[in-house]
Amino acid sequence: MRIGVIGTGRIGTIHANTLSRHREVGSLILTDTDPARAQAVANRLGETAAPSVDEIFRWGVDAVVITTATSAHAELIGRAARSGLPVFCEKPIALDLPGTLHALAEVESAGTVLQMGFQRRFDAGYAGAREAVRSGRLGRLHTVRAMTCDQSPPPPEWLPLSGGLFRDTLIHDFDVLRWVTGREVMDVYGTGSDAGPAMFREHGDVDTGAAVLTLSDGTLATATATRLNGAGYDVRMELAGERDTVVVGLDDRTPLASTEPTGPPPADKPWSGFLERFGPAYEAELCAFVEVVRGERANPCDGREALQALRVAEACEISRRERRQVRLTEVPDRLLTP
Repeated sequence: MRIGVIGTGRIGTIHANTLSRHREVGSLILTDTDPARAQAVANRLGETAAPSVDEIFRWGVDAVVITTATSAHAELIGRAARSGLPVFCEKPIALDLPGTLHALAEVESAGTVLQMGFQRRFDAGYAGAREAVRSGRLGRLHTVRAMTCDQSPPPPEWLPLSGGLFRDTLIHDFDVLRWVTGREVMDVYGTGSDAGPAMFREHGDVDTGAAVLTLSDGTLATATATRLNGAGYDVRMELAGERDTVVVGLDDRTPLASTEPTGPPPADKPWSGFLERFGPAYEAELCAFVEVVRGERANPCDGREALQALRVAEACEISRRERRQVRLTEVPDRLLTP
């Protein structure tokens, strides 16, 4: 199997490392807007670098992995679909709903595979929470609390490209909330604070956000995020039911200190970022993609799943701007024809 990797930045390099070691992957073709960067990664892995995206499609590959800047995702997804190639793409498909819907339409018209990179679906903790819900261990689920806290903010130049806190960060919580619970989000109330560094205000973004979500069975969920969690990278989900309560992300590296005299001690080495915290999950999702390409398993996270998470993020942004509750039915899930 020959796979083209488009984008050799931080996450692209990690995915290339995983694929280069995979026993079912014979070779890789790597490309990047910075050809020297792609060549350096290719040299280190013993793979081939291409001068541009055109060669990925001209030289022939069996599948494509897209880890470019978000602005290029939708066009590359469409190009791969028109070439009949299965695609793995880091989230999101696009920064807006129309771009997402157009790309999905191309994939569906071509009948090709699009697997999205929501790595939390491959994390052992979230998988355990899903099993606890689905097995009935928790009884009737009544409350879910999700959170994503970055230790330090992204560089200022990233903010206008990110889509904002709800689309860039909390979208992971929205996706895994649906995946773990098996419920749909019916309505949201979102809000945010830009009281931190001025760069967030300058770009119309917030450094801290929160959303209250009502699920299809009446379960209440909260999802919060911040770019300024100095204690460390903290990603958790608590699920409370009438019989039991479980938590994802609570271990000896959780950046959490108890004020109770008999509470656990603070972490000696708190998580520093998402690549460290979710390393095994990133590897597992790429291994799953290889199995999908080989026809050995169903797609674990297709483009329509990514669309639903984006719709929740869009609803939260509308709610934040307009200071009101927003129903998901206000956010279209298909292209609107005149």
